Amino acid sequence: MIEDEKKDAAIFGERIHWNDDDEAVRVSRHGERRSRRRSRSRSRDSLSIHRAGSRNRADPSLVLPVTYRTVSFNIEESKGKEQAELAKARDVTTKALTDLEWHTIAPFDVEKRLTTSSTAGLSTEQAERRQREYGRNAPSPAKTHWFRTIFLYFFGGFGSILLTGCILVFVSWKPLGDPPAVANLALAIVLLAVFFIQALFNMFQDWSTSRTMSSIKNMLPEEGHVIRDGHLVDLNAADIVPGDVIRVKAGNKLPADIRLIEASSDVKFDRSVLTGESKPVAGTVDHTDTNYLETHNIGLQGTHCILGSCTGIVVATGDRTVFGRIASLTNEPKVQMTTLEKEVLYFVIIIASIMISMIAVVCIIWGAFLKKKHPDFINVPTLIVNCVSVAIAFIPEGLPISITAGLTITANLMKKNKILCKSLKTVETLGSVSVICSDKTGTLTTAKMAVSNCAVGGLNMTIENARGKFGQSKSATHPILQLRALAALCNASEFDAATKDAPLADRRIFGDATDQAVLRFAEFVDPSSVDYLRACWNKIYDLAFNSKNKFMIRCFSCTRAEAVAATLSKETAFNTDDILLTIKGAPDVLIGRCSHYVSEHGETIPLNAAMRATVEQLKNTYSSQGKRCLLLARKIVKGSDLPKNRETSEFEHAVTRGSNTGLTLVGMVAIVDPLRHDIPHVVSTLRGAGIRIAMVTGDFALTALAIAREAGIVTSQTVDDSTALQRYSPDDTKDSPISHLGAIVLSGPELMSLNEHQWKTLTHYEEIVFARTTPEQKLRIVREFQKGNVVAMTGDGVNDAPSLRAADVGISMGSGSDIAMEAADMVLLDTFSSIIIAVQYGRVVFDNLKKVISYLLPAGSFSEFWPVMAFVAFGLPQALSSFLMIIICCFTDCAAATMLSYEKPEADVLTRPPRNIKKDRLVNWQLILQAYGVNGVLQTVASFAMAFWYLQRQGIPFSELWFSFGKLPAGIDPDYYLAKTNEASSIYFVNLVVMQWFNLMATRTRRLSIFQHPPLFNPNTQNWYLFPAIIFSLAMAIFWLYIPPLQPVLGTTHVPVEHWFLPFAFGIFQLLLDEGRKFCVRRWPHGILAKLAW
Repeated sequence: MIEDEKKDAAIFGERIHWNDDDEAVRVSRHGERRSRRRSRSRSRDSLSIHRAGSRNRADPSLVLPVTYRTVSFNIEESKGKEQAELAKARDVTTKALTDLEWHTIAPFDVEKRLTTSSTAGLSTEQAERRQREYGRNAPSPAKTHWFRTIFLYFFGGFGSILLTGCILVFVSWKPLGDPPAVANLALAIVLLAVFFIQALFNMFQDWSTSRTMSSIKNMLPEEGHVIRDGHLVDLNAADIVPGDVIRVKAGNKLPADIRLIEASSDVKFDRSVLTGESKPVAGTVDHTDTNYLETHNIGLQGTHCILGSCTGIVVATGDRTVFGRIASLTNEPKVQMTTLEKEVLYFVIIIASIMISMIAVVCIIWGAFLKKKHPDFINVPTLIVNCVSVAIAFIPEGLPISITAGLTITANLMKKNKILCKSLKTVETLGSVSVICSDKTGTLTTAKMAVSNCAVGGLNMTIENARGKFGQSKSATHPILQLRALAALCNASEFDAATKDAPLADRRIFGDATDQAVLRFAEFVDPSSVDYLRACWNKIYDLAFNSKNKFMIRCFSCTRAEAVAATLSKETAFNTDDILLTIKGAPDVLIGRCSHYVSEHGETIPLNAAMRATVEQLKNTYSSQGKRCLLLARKIVKGSDLPKNRETSEFEHAVTRGSNTGLTLVGMVAIVDPLRHDIPHVVSTLRGAGIRIAMVTGDFALTALAIAREAGIVTSQTVDDSTALQRYSPDDTKDSPISHLGAIVLSGPELMSLNEHQWKTLTHYEEIVFARTTPEQKLRIVREFQKGNVVAMTGDGVNDAPSLRAADVGISMGSGSDIAMEAADMVLLDTFSSIIIAVQYGRVVFDNLKKVISYLLPAGSFSEFWPVMAFVAFGLPQALSSFLMIIICCFTDCAAATMLSYEKPEADVLTRPPRNIKKDRLVNWQLILQAYGVNGVLQTVASFAMAFWYLQRQGIPFSELWFSFGKLPAGIDPDYYLAKTNEASSIYFVNLVVMQWFNLMATRTRRLSIFQHPPLFNPNTQNWYLFPAIIFSLAMAIFWLYIPPLQPVLGTTHVPVEHWFLPFAFGIFQLLLDEGRKFCVRRWPHGILAKLAW
């Protein structure tokens, strides 16, 4: 049995070839049902019904593919010793899957075996019983490799360097120490403690990050449209059980494996999430292959319906589904480095290179000069300790923690603002977005569509006037009622029976927004007519709307003769074997197929040129008002012109051919989709942040332009078209980049004729509207913008999925389709205005990490290196002991650096242009100049001055120490000298700790004054976490300096009171100096200091 198979088997190397033979699909879809004797398993497992006699046979062509891909699993080829295990797993799994026979038995038998009904579904009691039996429809938790995880906690990041340093210092204590220096032992113990502390912090951070991302995932529950107790309900995917009847439409993600029992002629599934193949797979009711995985009448969990609609019975849930089985067999995902992690790695490589160079310099000086000239000055243990100190000093131990903390904090803040980031990579990429390609419907608009106007016989009217003028007429053939009939019949949506008694405006409708609006219009014109009409007409054929055809078709046979009079013109003949073909779609596509129209008096008359012009004018009028226009038409197809068997592909072809000509135009409806009230503010704010917004929609150019003007996307009075692109020749842009141009509107057909240079010119326009675009064109638009820009794509429909995946950041609305939310990197649960917060925090992440590095480098690197270099090169006593270097790097600076991750956005964060990912690196020469050349030099000079000034006052003049190389000044007692140099080292340490407090306040902002961005008493700028970090660093300093038992061991002493207050003067000077720099940057934004600003 499948549930008894080993879950830890690895994926095998061969792959499945998914067949999509269109002819086979057509024959299967409409062919005669096959009646075969089936065996029935005694097991109640939903996946344990097998073909008779198949238990000892396995299809050799059926294997699980190594190229299966899912959102959560990346599969790699297994190698070496794993091959034997893979072969065994392949045999077991192949046999289990090939034995399944759900796809080969008739739908009636499926219902019978699962004790369900295609019309009523399961009862609540049945569903509860089956969930207890089969469990929740959710995959088992992934297997965790605890040893590898714990290993990375300890040795990931800089853990290996810390442990290596610890071992070297232990060795320098014993056996190299002669005599063993207790200070070296203490230093080794501290390094070992830091090693374990960073591992524990990594564990906590990993747990915190996992909890945050898990909570984000839980805010996007998957649902399915399930028939329970005879009613269609939205059910959490985890509550679906075998036997449930599920309805699927375009855009839905399949929550379980289903056996199709009804399917529209055009239904197709995207199985690329499993197979990696982009070619859609058609859905059928009859099986197309004996192979369970290749047949087209099985819908697989995790795949998406991209076209049409279908109904299916759940045959497998949870780990029993194909998706679940693959997930249990795959390797854990190979974590890819994000852009920001690469930036950090680049920085660490630079710092490590400098570190290695400096260690090499120290060793060369010692080996070539000191060892020969001053053999008693530095012995091998001391050299080792100094080299370890330099290494620890240069490596920013707090940086990895700050990166993860910053990204997690930001993701959590976004979640509180109902912005869900699926990965931390999304957070960092948002900060550099320079172009947003936005879909219109459901993104810029509310997607709460309503019919505002309709037109019959060339007359335009509001729906209220239509109801008053025609709806109350006693004549059933009035044109508005004929339009109402088509609106009800040529419609894929349906009312929720549970809200039947509610007012029309409050009644719930299942279906897409356009069909909902048209169905509500039909019910508004003639209450209770929708149910009556649908009872009178039996649907026999269905072609769903898609972005390529831009229309939908539904064909009906009549079940009640009186319904004809309520649907058609009185002179229209309709025989019992005739078919009513209804069609609804874009006027520009359908008007050419019409030969007649329904007049204002309800008569069917030939369509002349004048009426065609009237229809075109009405379409343009509606479009210029920002309304979407649909044309509704019909045709009576004679029974004699159609094949007798309606289940054949010939019948489908005949209907399709019949829709190409001879249609009767019944009327048009204008649908208004209100703009979200906050969109103009959003567009204005994003434009101020240097981000261009391009509208990408399937609407007419006039409609799109009207909405774009209302939204503020287009502000220019003059709008270019495709002819404007001809004005620019390649020579115009050969030597200089094109400046941003004005506004332009282009339609999909015009995009097809653009050459490479015209695309380049187009992407430099400031205001762009793309109308009548196809999914392929949306994808092309995104890719063209990506040539020089970081692109975000927003959308919520099936057609947006390819471009959402291709964009640097895909953004979907929470009300969007399943496939759009699956493809997106980020989901906005509230409104589109949340994107402002998303962009803001995306920039904050990068800003805060620059601040962390700018804070860590002066004291934790520069000011620690020079005491060692002065000690080795100039023979001075080491002004900062190796032990206190470690304390600064791992304790006093680390906490404060992490707290900088909580910094709120600066006031100018949305008035700056987006980050140029090619030029504005995380660590650039401007930041190094500020950290080393300004703050580092200032702290180093001040600390050296305080340390040697103290020694001068204690009777040890600097002139006697210069090039002394360990020789004591004349008349100085060795014990006295050691005590005073220890005090000088402690003074140097305190000076750095205190000055870093002021550096912390200075690095909070890159350009704004501390008074413009105060750390206290302003909710928009305050960061209370900084002050506990300062207190922690003070506590650490006092602990290591003032605990008497530690002083003789660590070489630390108390610090005179005046040396606690003098650093405040240096710190204030440092802060004021930075305030002056920032003032000059703000005052002269193009001056030399602005160019040097980090």
